[in-house]
Amino acid sequence: MTQTYSNLNIDDRGVARLTLNRPDVHNAFDDSLIAELNVHLDKLHDAARHGEVRVVVLGSEGKSFSAGADLNWMKRMVEYDFEGNLADSRKLAKLMHGLDTLPCPTVCRVQGAAFGGAVGLAACCDIVIASEKAKFCLSEVKIGLSPAVISPYVQRALGSRQMRRYALTAEVIDADQALELGLAHQIVGHDAIDEAVEAMIATLLVGSPQAQRATKALLAEVARDGDSKATREHTCRVISELRVSAEGQEGLTSFFEKRRPAWADDNTHSSERRS
Repeated sequence: MTQTYSNLNIDDRGVARLTLNRPDVHNAFDDSLIAELNVHLDKLHDAARHGEVRVVVLGSEGKSFSAGADLNWMKRMVEYDFEGNLADSRKLAKLMHGLDTLPCPTVCRVQGAAFGGAVGLAACCDIVIASEKAKFCLSEVKIGLSPAVISPYVQRALGSRQMRRYALTAEVIDADQALELGLAHQIVGHDAIDEAVEAMIATLLVGSPQAQRATKALLAEVARDGDSKATREHTCRVISELRVSAEGQEGLTSFFEKRRPAWADDNTHSSERRS
């Protein structure tokens, strides 16, 4: 039987849990784990586009979220030539891009240390919920490297000014600092993290699946182009398409009729079936 380093489970609400499962090495990345995660993300993209997955929760087993690059993998990379390193880096870039562009909302559960590339995983998720014990570190410069592949996502989260400091110093960012810097959205007691994640899932499931997909795509477009004539026209088209869509009509009708929309009722019933 082939050993696996990650798990993907989808419940009857359409909540997918993608979990790193290498706790013996603090969920460190290597080429095998990256390849597995890319396969899972390809499946999730397809399922989210078809409405089969509503929310993705990224987490990990053990006390650390992820220690970054695996030491044995790093030793092998020392022997790679430029082309070998380039091919390897492109697989990691595919992972970050795939996570960042998932059509549905994503929640990152950070229960402990998130170092190196793991900071990129958190920055690629829409919402980061972290334990009070969480720590983040862009540690690459300490070993003569750079947070190159993850830099677009982490800099977007931190802003360029803060990115310059933490990417150059490799200082450890504690949970409260992560919240202040915008890397995390919510800090909770260590034993309360699962409850907080479940509460966020419940909040997200109230939203229209179609509207959430459209909003994620819209925000990515707005971030690229800002307040241009083309962007303004695009925003007008997005809201107009949503208003005349089946979900848009149901959402507006349910609001005026003072009832829950059909998609929220569906998730309530699923929750009742599980309890």
